[in-house]
Amino acid sequence: MVGEKQLGSRIFRWGNYLLLVVIALTMVLPFIHVIAASFTTSAELADKRFVLFPTVFSLDAYKYIFSTNTIFKALFVSIGVTLIGTLWSMFISLLTAYGLSRRDLVGRRQILFLFVFTMLFSGGMIPTFLIVKETGLLDSYAALIVPVTINVFNMIILRSFIMGLPEGLIESAKIDGCNDFGVLFRIVMPISKPALATVSLFYAVAYWNTYMHAILYINDAAKWPIQVLLRQIVVLASGLSYDSSEFTNIPPPDITIKMAVIVVATIPVLMVYPFLQKYFTKGAMLGSMKE
Repeated sequence: MVGEKQLGSRIFRWGNYLLLVVIALTMVLPFIHVIAASFTTSAELADKRFVLFPTVFSLDAYKYIFSTNTIFKALFVSIGVTLIGTLWSMFISLLTAYGLSRRDLVGRRQILFLFVFTMLFSGGMIPTFLIVKETGLLDSYAALIVPVTINVFNMIILRSFIMGLPEGLIESAKIDGCNDFGVLFRIVMPISKPALATVSLFYAVAYWNTYMHAILYINDAAKWPIQVLLRQIVVLASGLSYDSSEFTNIPPPDITIKMAVIVVATIPVLMVYPFLQKYFTKGAMLGSMKE
């Protein structure tokens, strides 16, 4: 009987391993294909359709993308918006989360309801555009940050994490003379690294992928973030109508340029994630505790 249980346990365990490997391959192989396809020729990609190892190594797609300084300007814009926007959003979200986590805050539940209400209902694209226009934010970098300063879901994660901290710890800090700002920045922040890292990554990815707001609020091509510029490159490479004065006369490598565009837009986020990985799972789980 014991032997049968051990055999069943091994079969179940190896079955799980096999299932996880299959799931991992379904996620990893497409990304490997995108990277390999960006380094191959259009002819090979059109012939094989799915490439994991390019037969003919080619940098034509990347030469075309980096044939102008415009893409470096767009990268600088995206990096700046991502860094400043993430810091600003984290600052506001942390202040809001700490305030709403205090049980002695008058009207705490009503204020929280107003925040949650915006997750279900919003003014919509046109009212938001009119507000951005009337506040003078059109065609400015602030238009990519201010309208999306706080994400309610991220704020709730931080609030739940803070509420899970021992109340005695906060009370002890206040007895020692700390005010609420002292408690927040000296006590809460240092022990909230998992939640802070998790929410920071959420905000950073959202700012890096800024596209629709840039399309709506930015008219000056020199202020476009990388996502908008790469979309324009894809349009040009597809042979559609577009002002190509920003690019040289290098013939676009058609299919492979779309793959190179994905790589250029994805790699910066992948470079940041390993530094936050150890905090990510723990922060997401601890931030999910109920009140």
